[in-house]
Amino acid sequence: MGLQTSGLFFVIFLSRTFGIQLDGHGYTGVLIAINPAVPEEPNGQVLLLRIEDMIKDASLSLSKTAGNRFHFKEVTILIPSNWKTQKEYKKARTERYDKAHVIIDEPNRAYGDEPYTLQYGQCGDEGQYIHLTPNFLLDDKLVTVYGERNKVFVHEWAHLRWGLYDEYSDEQPFYLSGQGEVEATRCSIKITGQQCGRSEAECKNPCDTDKKTGLPTGDCIFLPDTHTSAQESIMAYPSLYSVVDFCTTETHNAEAPNRQNQMCGNRAALDVILNSSVDAGVPEPSPPFPTVYPTIWKVQRRTRVVCLVLDVSGSMQGPRILLLQQAATLFLREIIEDTAIVGIVKFHSIASIQKSLTLIDSEQTRETLVKALPTTASGGTQICQGINKALEVVMEDDQNTEGDELVLLTDGEANDNMQLCLETVKSSGATVHTIALGPNADQILQVMANKTGGIFYQSTDSIDSNALVDAFASLTTSDGNLTQQAIQLESSGKTTLDWFNGTFSVDLTVGNGTVITIIYEASPPRISIRSPSGDMLSVSDFSHDRPTKTLSLKIAGTAEVGEWHYSLLNEGSTAQAMAITVTSRAARADVPPIIVKAHMNQKSSDGNKAMVVFASVTQKGVPVIMADVTATLVSDKEAIQLQLEDKGTGADAVRHDGIYSKYFTQMKTGRYSLKVRVQNKGKARISTHRYSGAPYIPGYVVNGLVVLNPPKPPVNHEPVEVGSFSRTATGESFVVELPPGSTGPPPFPPCKITDLKAKLEGDNVTLTWTAPGDSYDQGTASVYHIHWSEDLGLLRRDFNETPAVNTSTLSPQEAGSIEEYSFSSYYFNITNGTSVFFAIAAENAKFVPSEMSNIARVVKYEPPVPQQQKSTNVIAIAVSGTVAAIVVIIAVIIYIK
Repeated sequence: MGLQTSGLFFVIFLSRTFGIQLDGHGYTGVLIAINPAVPEEPNGQVLLLRIEDMIKDASLSLSKTAGNRFHFKEVTILIPSNWKTQKEYKKARTERYDKAHVIIDEPNRAYGDEPYTLQYGQCGDEGQYIHLTPNFLLDDKLVTVYGERNKVFVHEWAHLRWGLYDEYSDEQPFYLSGQGEVEATRCSIKITGQQCGRSEAECKNPCDTDKKTGLPTGDCIFLPDTHTSAQESIMAYPSLYSVVDFCTTETHNAEAPNRQNQMCGNRAALDVILNSSVDAGVPEPSPPFPTVYPTIWKVQRRTRVVCLVLDVSGSMQGPRILLLQQAATLFLREIIEDTAIVGIVKFHSIASIQKSLTLIDSEQTRETLVKALPTTASGGTQICQGINKALEVVMEDDQNTEGDELVLLTDGEANDNMQLCLETVKSSGATVHTIALGPNADQILQVMANKTGGIFYQSTDSIDSNALVDAFASLTTSDGNLTQQAIQLESSGKTTLDWFNGTFSVDLTVGNGTVITIIYEASPPRISIRSPSGDMLSVSDFSHDRPTKTLSLKIAGTAEVGEWHYSLLNEGSTAQAMAITVTSRAARADVPPIIVKAHMNQKSSDGNKAMVVFASVTQKGVPVIMADVTATLVSDKEAIQLQLEDKGTGADAVRHDGIYSKYFTQMKTGRYSLKVRVQNKGKARISTHRYSGAPYIPGYVVNGLVVLNPPKPPVNHEPVEVGSFSRTATGESFVVELPPGSTGPPPFPPCKITDLKAKLEGDNVTLTWTAPGDSYDQGTASVYHIHWSEDLGLLRRDFNETPAVNTSTLSPQEAGSIEEYSFSSYYFNITNGTSVFFAIAAENAKFVPSEMSNIARVVKYEPPVPQQQKSTNVIAIAVSGTVAAIVVIIAVIIYIK
């Protein structure tokens, strides 16, 4: 299998097989999904028309940017299953809510009706999804403050597809330019307007000036001129009629303290699109330009239909067939939702139907399915026969396989030609989730999942890993209705001759349908479980399924909130494996549960660059911050634990956005499973801080007159305590294949420093930053190199050619530590209005350097002698402050990533 494995890996690594594709210059595969919480009446059909109009107009607007390179060609709208079926709605195939690129959902607490894009990668990395609300699409009053919907959509598309960031800034709306003048944070600098101090429904002119910084005070706002001639940038002011494109290298405002400059190294938006994004290298089209209006389909997912396709070949004998029964039993009893339809197929040398499609409408039907699970194993591994038989089964309800799901579990290589049934299942419109049990399962399983929009899981064949149970527990409903989704609170296992102890927490957002499931290898353990109030549960409270060696307890009503303690004692004479799984559902239909999702930044790696582990912890899109998040990556050779961080350094792009991450550098050839455990150790909070979003325009200057919009709706940014909670989530498995003969990946550099800050106090400059590691964000670097220049561009282009600061007394600390280094300003002659820029690079023990850090800047500011203030203040912007004649030093951070 050596050559075949390598070939398959090559395909997976290079192709984005599922999702958005660029066909010539037109995007296909774009999926817009409406959340089932959005009511169909009274405005459902109007909402659909608004979505279609927005996409058509956005395609035209998009085609006018970036040299006419891009437009929308094919777009699909996924209608909620709880809306009435219409003739024009086709049956959904592989379209699923959790794979949508654009989500139409009710407002959340952080953003309200403000459009935003969830993105947590580096500059140029694709985002996760665009979030729009029904109000944004239906309420024309919001057009005044955000701009035409089509241009707002292009703004958000640039976040999603090209990894661009905002070119305005709510955090720092004004800054001092290199000439010492006050400017509004924007791109391009050619956008004119006025600044004024807002007070309720009026705007006084001019703004007050902060005596310490020389900048306008917090109540000062910038009002753009509606009759500006500037054409850039959509990332700053898509609401302006003249603004139709992205900033180029020539028009880009590299000084502005906005997220685009911070994250993208002060590079122009168009430069990132054409050279660093997923669409880098796309040429300009030749006239005549293609039609830019897209084809739009509407599809609707019907009842969920699932068929288990289970390997019972000879290699499944013994512990593996028991594992299959234990994991599939949990899925049928606790995970698959009511109203779903399920069938079971087994295969070895031949395939046969164990259970035809069965509607899950009671505990009895669930038990009927459990009893149909296979119990013996023998023969060969005819995977294609199993798949073909399963396709027959899922057709029993409507003579159609589109939109149905197969769950394929196997532990061996196929005896038949999997390429043939791969093409069959692709054309069927069914989704295939694949589970590889053990290290010898066929390599094509990952390809099949990728090609059909399914999920690939790798599982060890040991009970104490609980990996197979986790894989089945992750196959939850994906229609966007989180209140119906089974949520894992605990998943843990141990091989022991003694006690196995642990805890799990039930929080206010979950508790209904809580089930504790214990599986064991040889003999039932003694069980002791203590509720938060002290009530004790023992083995006598559990139902015991002896053939599958499974004990389960369903807690009546809503489980008690708080920390639960469990202790399992192996009473046998030899060590045995035991595992515990706790699942629950939302406590209330109107309170969304805390959800954890885990994934890698790529599905396969050849070791040339480190992979990144991501875990999102949210409550309906609102970040849960300061939680304890641990990832476990398991292959047949090793198990690696990583502590994920949400600090905005290393692999983590944004601090406190509820996305926890870490580099994975200890790669070896093999298939890895991914499991994340999340706990609140007393610090976790729900944060409503906004990190992105369409710019809310406070007003305009129309023919010289100020026209104000209503103030932006306030959001309470005080973090809210979430109490004790625990979650376990399993992400899609991934494959590492290093070059032949390699024992590990090449030496990785220290990670890029992204939070360098500088300040000038007296005659000393003090720099602070977070220490990188020897290998990305792990270990300890060996040396730092600090350089400076009065020329920002020179420092960016030729870091090593600029003057260096003496760092002989500076020894790097362990990754994640806060570094501070001070030195005399005699290196440079800093006078009033002078800007000096600093950057740093780390180097490891193998002399591998990191990328240059973001650039930090110090400015010496001496307020002018008081003079009569001018009556107008039009941006350009040149402002003379009327403050005391004292010397103030301004520290500015110009992040370059």
